[in-house]
Amino acid sequence: MSSKSTPDIYNLNRFITAQENIYEIALNEIKLGKKHSHWMWFIFPQIAGLGESEKSKEFSIHSKEEAHEYLRHPILGKRLKLITKTLFTHKGKPITNLFEYPDNLKLQSSMTLFSKVNNDKNDLYFQVIKTFFDGKYDDSTLDILRNL
Repeated sequence: MSSKSTPDIYNLNRFITAQENIYEIALNEIKLGKKHSHWMWFIFPQIAGLGESEKSKEFSIHSKEEAHEYLRHPILGKRLKLITKTLFTHKGKPITNLFEYPDNLKLQSSMTLFSKVNNDKNDLYFQVIKTFFDGKYDDSTLDILRNL
């Protein structure tokens, strides 16, 4: 967690910096029902090893511990929870209405990561998997998590 007393050993500040001028735009796009801007990597991060782009590598999560710290971070955890809850305003619609390919898969991967590190079938992130992905986790994310 990033604070004066706790060192940012996972460099979570990279997400804070990236989100600084775009988080509200991303949240508004979700509210309006369509992602248009480029923010997926640092708003809904994935486990390392999935993406090949520089942005994907820069903003990937490298361990279960880092994912836990992201969720516990006072800014990042709160933001992730809020934007994730906002997805449910589109319940009953295909996720591809909000996120075109491949961003729909990135969302599934991100929600798989955070649901699995929470290890709670009733958590918010699993509810996204259940609601928008027919309860199906992202297999590639699961494979990587098994090997961590």
